[in-house]
Parts: sequence; C-alpha cells; structure tokens
Amino acid sequence: MSTPVHVGATGRCLIVDVSDLLVDAFDRLPEMIGEAVDGLTADQLCWQPAPGANPIGWLVWHLTRVQDHHLSELLDQDQLWVTGTWAHRFGLRPDPHDTGYGHTAAQVAAVRPDGPRVLADYYDAVAARTRDLLRTLTPTDLDRVVDERWDPPVTLGVRLVSVANDDVAHAAQAAYVRGLLP
Repeated sequence: MSTPVHVGATGRCLIVDVSDLLVDAFDRLPEMIGEAVDGLTADQLCWQPAPGANPIGWLVWHLTRVQDHHLSELLDQDQLWVTGTWAHRFGLRPDPHDTGYGHTAAQVAAVRPDGPRVLADYYDAVAARTRDLLRTLTPTDLDRVVDERWDPPVTLGVRLVSVANDDVAHAAQAAYVRGLLP
C-alpha cells in the first residue's frame, strides 16, 4: 500500500510504498556489516582501540541482538539467539535479555565471536525475519502501539525507525574501529 510523501523544498509529492522504503533501509545494513568484518580474525574482532571501548565484534553482535530482540517481540516469536546455536559461537549463554545494553567492560570483553562469518550469518538470519515482517506492512500498521511502557506509547513505525537508526549507528562505529586496527 502506498502513501504520499513530500520530498524536498519543491513540495513535490511522490508515492512511496512504506514497506519497500523500510526494506530498502534495512537491506543496506548487510553491506555495512560485511565491510566492517570481512577478512578479520577473531582477535581483530575483539580488539579495543582503548580500554573499555567497544570492539567491532561486540558492536555488530549488539546491533544484531537488539534487532533480534525487538523484532521477535513484535512478531511474538522466540529470538533466533535463543532458538539457534548462535550464543555458543560467541562464547555466551542464550540469554534472551542479554542484548548488550548496559554492558560493563568485562561483559563487552566476554563477547567473543569465533570469526567474521558468525557475525554476518547471525545478522543475515535476523535480517531475513525482519524483511519478512516489513514486506507485510501497510501505512496503518505503522500507527499500531507496540510498547505502552513509554510516554507517549511507542508505535510500530517508531520502533522500526529506532532499530534501523541504532543498527546504522553501530555498523558505522564498527567501520570506524576497523579503520583504527593496527
């Protein structure tokens, strides 16, 4: 379903399919993640540019965990982190509440992906589930309240934009840290 969106100072109105727009936004992430992790060793993924700083592996793990957590909640399904073998490949337990939010320096250091492939594969699995949801959305769906713990309550549209924003920020941070590798 399409909805008009005003573009630029001209006030021109284009018809944009919200589903396609969101799929396009989320589909940009795998390339960003790949550029940040491809060819790195497990040690490079865990390298910190300064004590307590977030390494590439943690940043990509965290952005994927947040997306897995939030989308699973929206779908009322178990997280892939809990149902799959992902946690073991990161040296962690499959705790559904461990998304990296509020991690101490020791908890950040405990996230140890066994290589770049696990980061890309876990993200790809979560992204496929996200894409499946996004392809079904209509403009009306975006106004559905999904979290009443906030004031104002969070709508589906706001939650999706929040996840996309968080993912892009962390993928960009991972790319920056890669540029700092010795």
